[in-house]
Amino acid sequence: MSSNSDNTTSLAENKVLILYILNLVNNDIKEDDLYKIVSSINEINYFIFKQILTDLIDSKLVGTYTKEEEQVIKITEEGNNAYNLTKDVLPGIVKLKTDHIFKEKFNSIENESSVIAEFLPKNENSYTVKCKIIENNETIFEVKTFVGSRERAKKIVENWKIHANSIYPEMLNLLLKE
Repeated sequence: MSSNSDNTTSLAENKVLILYILNLVNNDIKEDDLYKIVSSINEINYFIFKQILTDLIDSKLVGTYTKEEEQVIKITEEGNNAYNLTKDVLPGIVKLKTDHIFKEKFNSIENESSVIAEFLPKNENSYTVKCKIIENNETIFEVKTFVGSRERAKKIVENWKIHANSIYPEMLNLLLKE
């Protein structure tokens, strides 16, 4: 019976942990990024994480919406109230670990997401390639093009990820040329 009660405790603790992290983020975050942070603090598998997150969304403690064509989540006012009432459930050692890991992971997540490139097949020999630069959760530059082969699409994505910092100013200069 104790393993069931441990399970309930860990479920409640993980809910509060997610609210705690969303409270620290103080903005929206992609689900995958939230999972990276949560899973590096507590050993939690993705399915349990999804179940907890769905519970939090269903009970309106966490909201989801689409931003820049991506699904993001954010703590709601009700979520903040619930967090303030339940934050004592989270052991001090978990809070310390969370604060430490959060700073580390969140900075790397923010840097990671600053240059984004992806390609999607439209049909057998046509691909849509999208390249973006994001700063402070805002897309500051985006270009979308079509190419005729998977190899070319991959090459554009690779080049963008490596050379965006030099391609972007070059493209701006070309666009501003008189």
